[in-house]
Amino acid sequence: MNTVLVGFGFMGMTHTLNILKNPRIHLKAIVDKVPGNIFTKLTEQSGNFATGNVDAKDLSGVNIYSDFAECLKVEKPDACVIAVHTALHYEMAEMALQSGANVFLEKPFCIDAGEGERLINLARSKNKVLMVGHVVRFMPAYETLKKWIDSGEYGRLEFLALSRFSGVPIWGQWKERQKEFGSSGGALFDLVIHDIDFAQWVCGVPDQIEARCLPGKLSTHDYVSALWKYNDSDVVVKIDGGNTFHASYPFHAGFSARFENASVFFSSQDPHNIQVATDTETMLFSGGDSNDGFSNELYYFAECVLQGAQPVKCTPESALDSIRICHRHTL
Repeated sequence: MNTVLVGFGFMGMTHTLNILKNPRIHLKAIVDKVPGNIFTKLTEQSGNFATGNVDAKDLSGVNIYSDFAECLKVEKPDACVIAVHTALHYEMAEMALQSGANVFLEKPFCIDAGEGERLINLARSKNKVLMVGHVVRFMPAYETLKKWIDSGEYGRLEFLALSRFSGVPIWGQWKERQKEFGSSGGALFDLVIHDIDFAQWVCGVPDQIEARCLPGKLSTHDYVSALWKYNDSDVVVKIDGGNTFHASYPFHAGFSARFENASVFFSSQDPHNIQVATDTETMLFSGGDSNDGFSNELYYFAECVLQGAQPVKCTPESALDSIRICHRHTL
């Protein structure tokens, strides 16, 4: 599957690393607005956690472009993996779909839900795969939690708490985004959406949301605390997260779940273990490697494209639901 990577920031580098590892995907080209800086970024780029490094020699046969339209015309890719700033998601994805390429679009989908709807309709009309990279759905610990919820392994789910915090991002273009207050969607759409998406995936779209947001350096909703409730279920979901802390504050994320017969705990501070507690014992289960989520989601996307199948595990319609739920937290 001949593929073009668009946007060589932190997430672009992460996806590049996993594309290079995947025998089903051939990286034909990289598009970045400052192509001359790509090899410099290999040693300078950072994020809120380590996802691995790209070796310069692995890019020796990859074409580099600054103009996406030219790249599409010359390379005619089967797929595009788009990891540009959120404000450019619609424009880049629309160009790729119009060219006949399948699209993997880094989350969030589009902050404007109407743009997301248009992309879904365009992908459908072109009979192409459109998938949004909600990576938490593909992380082993969260996959295990979903399995236990769906199977009733520990009885009915009664309470689910999800949290995700980091310092304010200052790597790559993020420092510049502080001058464009609100353009990124802030922590709500960039960080907390991971847990909003997972919660709606496993519990459904909530009927009631009680939310409180506080401003930070990027938007009016850089801290989010919310309770979700459902009319047809007693389950309560708690969402808590943001990036209002100083830049060097350590990233951490996790979940706590209360079932009828056991309570479950996972933290990125102890990433390889999931704790399950009953009234008489505590058991440990493998949490896997969260970084596997990035390779797993691209593997899944490639399988969909190569088999001519639409994604089921992460549909664009579900990704659009997550955008709409995010907006409900700002009301």
